[in-house]
Amino acid sequence: MRRALEKAGWRFTRQREAVHAYLCSVDCHPSAEQVYLAVRQQLPHISLATVYKSLEALVDVGLASKLADTEGPARYDCRNDAHYHFRCLETGEVHDLETPYDPRLLDKLDPRLVASLQTQGFEVTGYRLELLGHAVRA
Repeated sequence: MRRALEKAGWRFTRQREAVHAYLCSVDCHPSAEQVYLAVRQQLPHISLATVYKSLEALVDVGLASKLADTEGPARYDCRNDAHYHFRCLETGEVHDLETPYDPRLLDKLDPRLVASLQTQGFEVTGYRLELLGHAVRA
């Protein structure tokens, strides 16, 4: 972690280390505010602004990903392998979807779709898949 931050021009700090450790310790993808509330237990003087800056640094160097949403706050993920997510539309919670990643999924799409994008000057380099839904109550 230290090497990645410093190589990209970011300072390694105990705050960034604590934010990264927290992200890697949870099985959900917390918002910045949730990270702040959790890390504050360990570092009582950390500010929300410092948490945001730490998350920005971690995303910049590839140690975390930012999962944006138009309806609520962004969520953060420290898994670097290709994987899918599911999001609850009621709570905004995001979790990993434990199903194998298919690197050939784009090849399974209608070839006319990719060709159409290419004629518009857009090169597809990857994809993200997020399933949306609601918790089913019994």
